[in-house]
Amino acid sequence: MTGVCFLAGRTAALIPAAGSGTRLGRGPKAFVEVAGKSLLARSVATLAPLVDEVLVALPEGLALPEGVPARAIPGGETRQESVWRLLHATPADVVLVHDAARPFLPEGVVQALLEAVPETGAATAALPVADTLVRGERGRWADLVPRAGLWAVQTPQGFRRELLLRAHAAARAEGFSATDDAGLIARLGFPVTLVPGDARLFKVTTPGDLALAQAVAAVWDATS
Repeated sequence: MTGVCFLAGRTAALIPAAGSGTRLGRGPKAFVEVAGKSLLARSVATLAPLVDEVLVALPEGLALPEGVPARAIPGGETRQESVWRLLHATPADVVLVHDAARPFLPEGVVQALLEAVPETGAATAALPVADTLVRGERGRWADLVPRAGLWAVQTPQGFRRELLLRAHAAARAEGFSATDDAGLIARLGFPVTLVPGDARLFKVTTPGDLALAQAVAAVWDATS
């Protein structure tokens, strides 16, 4: 293992990959291939050398492809439920939660997150918003939304495991759901450090994203 000497205790990467991939229309999204490698395999390949273990939550009845250095458990009906199960499947002190649908993960982002977690207990990759933002009403431009101070959240997100368990437990008790795990931490009033992400960490969600991923893979694979 490399790159985690600044952390005490064990680290684990958790990948909730039990989604159906409905919008992409190609079956379970984690198993969709880009230039001969599945989205899941690409994410695991970056994470595995940087943590003590990689755990993946998969759809019921599916197994990890041969050669993917990770351990699999059955996922839940929602992403939040899958992360809850993953948290209980590892004794790690620090966890990174990453979406398999973000296959182009620079090692430097992972290392920056692991360095940030000891300070506040929670950190996420994110990018300052560069586009003009507007609020729409009935398909029309309504109001301009100032982008100063706005960040687009990505994954991985890093946490002290006990803190994330506490945040998930509170959300379950109150029937609250969030789009990511850092949101559950912030909801309890704990700070979340913003670590600079990477434009290549886009999420493959639509057929257009998949086409872009095919183009990026040609450069990524040639330089990695």
